[in-house]
Parts: sequence; structure tokens; C-alpha cells
Amino acid sequence: MTRLTRALSIADLRELARRRLPASVFEFIDGGAEDERTLADNRHALNRHRIVQRVLVDVANPQLATPMFGHTWAAPFVVSPMGSCVLGWPEADIAIARAAAAHGIAYTLSTMSTTSIERMADAVQGRLWFQLYVLKDPSVNDKLVARAQAAGYEALVVTVDLPVGGKRERDLRNGISIPLRFKGKHLWEGITHPAWALQMLRAGLPEFENVRDLMGEEGAGLTIAARVGQSLNASYQWSDLARLRDQWQGKLLVKGVQHPADAARMVDMGIDGIWVSNHGGRQLDGAIASADALPAIHAAIQGRATLIMDSGVRRGIDALTAKALGADAVGIGRAALLGACVGGEKGAHRAIEILIDELRRAMQLSGVADFSIAKVELIRR
Repeated sequence: MTRLTRALSIADLRELARRRLPASVFEFIDGGAEDERTLADNRHALNRHRIVQRVLVDVANPQLATPMFGHTWAAPFVVSPMGSCVLGWPEADIAIARAAAAHGIAYTLSTMSTTSIERMADAVQGRLWFQLYVLKDPSVNDKLVARAQAAGYEALVVTVDLPVGGKRERDLRNGISIPLRFKGKHLWEGITHPAWALQMLRAGLPEFENVRDLMGEEGAGLTIAARVGQSLNASYQWSDLARLRDQWQGKLLVKGVQHPADAARMVDMGIDGIWVSNHGGRQLDGAIASADALPAIHAAIQGRATLIMDSGVRRGIDALTAKALGADAVGIGRAALLGACVGGEKGAHRAIEILIDELRRAMQLSGVADFSIAKVELIRR
């Protein structure tokens, strides 16, 4: 058995990643904003729900297949957008995307990825979505959208819950940045983590490839959150979203939605998907947990748009809980990245494999033969 096959849960992969990575890198991946209340509450909100089992149901062959935007996915998961994954493993973006494709689920490329839109499209034969951070310069946003359209991305995911960057105190203390600006602490971490350091040296210094020309050297040396934050458009409004809806010729999702009135208004204006998220607890500390926000949003949109939830998903049963609360699928971010941090593409594959296996088992034990029929009656608080 290898260390990957010995990993039985996402928690196991997290522990392996913690051992392999320098503390500053692990804390960048694992941490949240300020007191990390929302980071913790995302897990607590899912854990507060309990399954009410049904019995005497034929669950010999549970159906995980999920219809989504005219296609059938193998399982109700989508990889959430993540930036700076390269700090955990060289070319982690491509590794995770290939693992997602192998499992028949979509991968969402972040604006702040260190892999370009075009390179990802060339490297991966699978369902690709592109996530757009709304930047201050509208022409830059237009160029990113046009590039994603030209490269064949199936859906555009616009993030609207980030007018400014969050205050991630672990990162501020550790000074993690892209491009990397090494300090004495980081050099010592490299010496004490030689395998990681050697990989990083061989791969070369990463850069935000999709916005390299925009960001230039301004802000180099700032933490990643601070550098991204200084480029965000804090004046983005409903009229701007309407313009984007007209501009993008494909499925358009809005990510970072927590209020039912916002969700309903978005659906009224033709948005195809609502993505309930608090950025994994990495931005507004004190934001409502995604699982707690989900039921009201589900009621507000009344099935008129696809509903995705992320933030806090660490077990396969979390997907079943989210489905019962109204989601069509769940986003996985840290879970997939932690796997990649341990073993690249194989590690990401193992992470997704664990979640799918846990979901299948949870469905069988719960008496749910088909994921699509899981309803609110399945759970109690």
C-alpha cells in the first residue's frame, strides 16, 4: 500500500499535506479569515444535520449520475476555483483538472490561477469552467471573458462576494506571496522541507498567468490576498452583471450568493446557476455558513436555476446533506487540493475517489437509490 491508498479520508490527506508542506504554505491552504469563525461554522453547519434512514429499499446500484446544464455528470461534484495551487504541488491546477475529468466532473479555473486559460484547455480533455474575478479595468474583464469563450470553456462563473480581499492573518504573518519573495523564514522552511523545495525550484517561480500584464510588479511582495484585493472592482453592480449576461454566450453562474433575494433577482435576469459560497471562510469572517444559507435560497429560486453549494465539504455524506437542503451539486476546493499536495494528479484522484465512495456508501445506508430523489425529509437537525 502507498501513502495515498492508506489515506481513508480527506482528513488523512490533510494530515499528509501538513507533514509535507512548509507551515506557511499549509496555513495558506488550510486557513481562513480573521478568527476563522466562518471556516469552522461551515463544517459545523453540515455536521448539525442527521440522516433519517429509510429501509427495505433496493440500493444495490445507487445512481450518482447528475444532470447539469444539458449534460450528465458521473457524480454531483464540481471542483471549485482556487488560486495559487502551485504552492502545494507543481502544476497542481492541471493535476486536479485531469483528476476531475477522469471522474466525469467539471473543473473551474480561477482568474488567479498560475495556469493560463489556453494552456488548461489544451492540457485537459474534460468539462472546464472559468471563474471571473471582477477587476477594476473593464477591458481586462472583457478580454478574460473573450479568451474563455474562444478556448471553449462551457460555463462562466462570476464571483461577486469579493469587492475587497479578506484579512487572512495567518498569511499576513507568514508573508506568502506570488511572485515568491523569499524571507529568512521561507528559506529555513525550504531547508527543512527539501522534497517540496526541490520541486518548487525545478518548476520555477509561479505567476498569475491570466492577469500577468494587468498586475505587473505593482504589489509584488504583498500577500496573495492583498495583491488580489488591490485589483478588485468594489463598484460592481447589477447593471454590470446584466451586461455580462449579454456578453457571455453560454451558461453563466454567479458565485458567492448568500441572500435569497439576491438569488431570486439573479434568476429573473437570466442567470443559469446560483453558487452558494462564502469563499471557504477565507474572506468575510462571520458570514453565514453555506449549508445554513442553502434552504432559503432553494425556496427563493424554486428550481428555476441550477444550485451549487461549496464551503466545508469534506465527506461524501456532505453532498447528500446538501442535496436534501436543495443543492444540485457541491463544490470541492480544499479537499481536492489537499490530495494534490500529497501526490499531484494521483493525490487529487484519490481525494475525489474518497468523496465519491463515501457518497455512494451514504446513499446505500440511507436508503437513497438515486441521488436526484434526496429531499429535505431525509434530514433532521
